[in-house]
Amino acid sequence: MPSNSKGTLYRGRHGMWSWVAHRITGIAIFFFLLVHVLDTAMVRVSPEAYNAVMEVYKNPIMGLGEAVLVAAIVYHAFNGIRIILVDFWKDGAKNQIKMLWAVLILWVVVMVPFVIRHFMNVFGG
Repeated sequence: MPSNSKGTLYRGRHGMWSWVAHRITGIAIFFFLLVHVLDTAMVRVSPEAYNAVMEVYKNPIMGLGEAVLVAAIVYHAFNGIRIILVDFWKDGAKNQIKMLWAVLILWVVVMVPFVIRHFMNVFGG
């Protein structure tokens, strides 16, 4: 390593942050699916317990959580397409920053109307 090196070659630019966000959203989606399968399976064990859990979910805090979940799913999906393009398109690596910006713009375009409509339902607007 040259003496003027400042640590690793990777300095935490766009690629690292999209990688981190992709992993975090993937883990969050996994845990949501785990909880979803478990709470849905409760209907077979005790319909009353299932109904009680569903009532807990009908509050504004869970409505905010649903918006965060949708945001994670939308980002993870769009970024997954970007990753596929980086891997399999011959110019993918060269255009990965432009594609990341496209992912972020598409995410905003999808999320803004969803959040407005969702919060109207959650907060009774």
